[in-house]
Amino acid sequence: MEKVIFIFGSTGVGKSKMAIKLAQKYNGEIISSDSVQIYRGFDIGSAKITTKEMEGVKHYNIDICNSADYFSVSDFVDITRKEIEEIFKHGKIPIVVGGTGLYVSALLGGYNFGGTNRNEDYRKGLEKEIENYGLYYVYKKLENLDANLAKKIDKNNKVRVIRALEIAKFGKEQTKSSPPYDFKIFALTLPREQLYEKVEARVDIMLQQGLVKEVETLLAKGVKKSCQPMTAIGYKETVKYIEGEITLSELVDEIKKNTRHYAKRQLTYLRGLAKTYNVSEINVEDFVLAQKSIEKEIKEWL
Repeated sequence: MEKVIFIFGSTGVGKSKMAIKLAQKYNGEIISSDSVQIYRGFDIGSAKITTKEMEGVKHYNIDICNSADYFSVSDFVDITRKEIEEIFKHGKIPIVVGGTGLYVSALLGGYNFGGTNRNEDYRKGLEKEIENYGLYYVYKKLENLDANLAKKIDKNNKVRVIRALEIAKFGKEQTKSSPPYDFKIFALTLPREQLYEKVEARVDIMLQQGLVKEVETLLAKGVKKSCQPMTAIGYKETVKYIEGEITLSELVDEIKKNTRHYAKRQLTYLRGLAKTYNVSEINVEDFVLAQKSIEKEIKEWL
């Protein structure tokens, strides 16, 4: 059976760097499972890997959508399954990398949002309710319709909440199934305080690199602040700053706070993932030692 490597972990933990090292050693190609890096122009705020940083390793799912494009979990699963097969045909090992837990769960067969078309009238109604009563009000509607589905999504992510409500009302989740390949999941971890320090330093770097200018440029080009990628952490706060709703210091604080909360949710997802699948947790305080540990496991597995 063909084999696929998954590298999961919180934002800023070093997933991309580790994936490149493994791809170089094991003749692999990398598939991103990041929900923002798929969008063209959203580079700094998503910490998108550069061509130089790829070190010659082929990457998939980077810059494949325009800002106005709607990209669902089902889209990710459909595209990624095809990419995995393509990489197999190259005689290489697919390495799926990212921290978007919903994507990973769907790809491994836990569930996905396929089988239900967009209902524009229903969406408009939900948007109006959010505007009048707030996102939490609509999230509670989801809990009443499908409590299990509500638990699986970020209740602060408007795009996810609306799509989940659409599924709960007009469709149903796909049945659980096993993927047609053998896979191994590595979860990169750091002590929480150390992780938060890296997260905050990363936010500072993004702002130094020109996150505000990036968002100003996108808005000047006609990108709507309501589009899917602009609702992501880093971008939504920067829009508020540009529109004068918050100060620069508040911008920094909000991005850091929301990113820490996101990292915490990723850790929670990881614990859930470990209940379903065999997950190798690798502490990356010593990156070289962590890499050797992963390589040892992969060698035995292969």
